[in-house]
Amino acid sequence: MYVLKFSTGGNKRPAIWIDAGIHSREWVSTASAVWMFHLIDVNYGVDPSVTSLLGQMDVYLSIVTNPDGYAFTHTSDRMWRKTRSVNPGSVCRGVDPNRNWDAGFGGPGASKNPCSDSYHGPLAHSEIEVKNVVDLVQSHGNFKAFISIHAYSQLLMYPYGYSCTSVPHQAELDSVGRSAVQALSSLYGTTYKVGSICKIIYQASGGSIDWSYDVGIKYSFAFELRDTGRYGFLLPANQIIPTASETWLGLKHIMEYVRDHPY
Repeated sequence: MYVLKFSTGGNKRPAIWIDAGIHSREWVSTASAVWMFHLIDVNYGVDPSVTSLLGQMDVYLSIVTNPDGYAFTHTSDRMWRKTRSVNPGSVCRGVDPNRNWDAGFGGPGASKNPCSDSYHGPLAHSEIEVKNVVDLVQSHGNFKAFISIHAYSQLLMYPYGYSCTSVPHQAELDSVGRSAVQALSSLYGTTYKVGSICKIIYQASGGSIDWSYDVGIKYSFAFELRDTGRYGFLLPANQIIPTASETWLGLKHIMEYVRDHPY
């Protein structure tokens, strides 16, 4: 698995993690991440906010976080969501990589059935795709934000998914999220809802941003990009750059906030 690292300094500087495509059928998340890579590249040294950000922090960008599943959506099943791992004793393959994290693992909103789209897997971090991210984040030890990009529903969410109780930093995360969505909507007027995963979408256990928050990364967010259901996972290609461009404004707001609020 390849991760892009944007850096102007040494090792272990404060860092921001961004991943896309953990659910393989969510193509616009992966495509948007490619455009964001381009935007970071062309804006460094031109856009003062990007230049300032990279002057103080590193940005890690995982464009294809479920590579085997993503390849399978191109060759065999466009609606495939999971990994492609073999499940012993079952004819059904794959684990939902966003139910496989050690955060309320195996709880509500995750399935024990290997044939389910939301199968949580035999153990937390059983999937190599998840373990690779966990190992990188933990060995680095200085990530200040963890942002996961999904599609679709036009939501900006923060923890928890595995519980409907509010996290200690709920007020701050909600405020940051609302400001980010305001920045995002300034481009095309796209409307987003903001809230905890459990309260604005559904209860879901074993998710990545719950894990990152629980290991001490306060600024943990998940985007659900366009649209709200007209095209769903089959968003037309002509919406890729508009989606990525507006999302970039929201993402940049979060990153600037994290830069200005070290903890």
